[in-house]
Amino acid sequence: MPSLSPTSSPTRDPALLPLAASGPLDGDGPRERAASLGLEALGDEDLLALVLGTGGGGESVRLLATRLLDDAGGLLGLVRRGPGGLAQERGVGQVKALRILAGCELGRRAHTRELTGAIHDGSTDGETRARRFADFEQVAAWARPRLGALEHEELWLLAVDGRQGARAARRIAAGGIHGLHVSARDVLRAALREAASAFLVVHNHPSGDPTPSAADLDFTARLARAGHAVGMPLLDHVIVARDGATSLLAQGLVPDGDESDGSD
Repeated sequence: MPSLSPTSSPTRDPALLPLAASGPLDGDGPRERAASLGLEALGDEDLLALVLGTGGGGESVRLLATRLLDDAGGLLGLVRRGPGGLAQERGVGQVKALRILAGCELGRRAHTRELTGAIHDGSTDGETRARRFADFEQVAAWARPRLGALEHEELWLLAVDGRQGARAARRIAAGGIHGLHVSARDVLRAALREAASAFLVVHNHPSGDPTPSAADLDFTARLARAGHAVGMPLLDHVIVARDGATSLLAQGLVPDGDESDGSD
């Protein structure tokens, strides 16, 4: 049987090589430590190396993971770069970029559901778990993991029943870093579709400061009047950001809705 010459040696897909084949992992790599100690014992660089699977651009997988985290300023920075920005990084490409972001999204969803329960938000499997939004802390606990780190604004409706149990959470609008274009009618229409007895609204400030703006106060007043006109009270307007959260109700900034209808 003839032997294979060096030029006819079969090649292997780099994506199928062991993790260490794309760059030495000093004999005690993240895969081995994860198996023996658990994933919680690994640092961010090693976890990212596991997600990447292989190195690229002349770097081992561990060096690639470390560089990506350093350049982005950490995990949140990676997420904010999005698939397009990550794919342009040396050694990454579209497949690895999507793999990284999918892993981050799974972690975010697990954290959110652990803290808040899986109420129907239009992006899950539709399961509604009994949950109450009876006070500011409960609303903030739901909203901050979901919205606090976003770099664009989103406005969400939380529809509740007569005991302030959650009926649904719906994203009403998403915009840029400078604000949203949304009317009180948009919110009321969604609340009526959910057969809500009352409702709350939540939105985020990408600036990191949850202090309400003049536009926030004006919108809250119009929304309270519109809700009063249809017998569906606005219970609170909560603003979340990286640096905290604010309840307009707690600050006395949610009108009782007795004024003339300004539902625009």
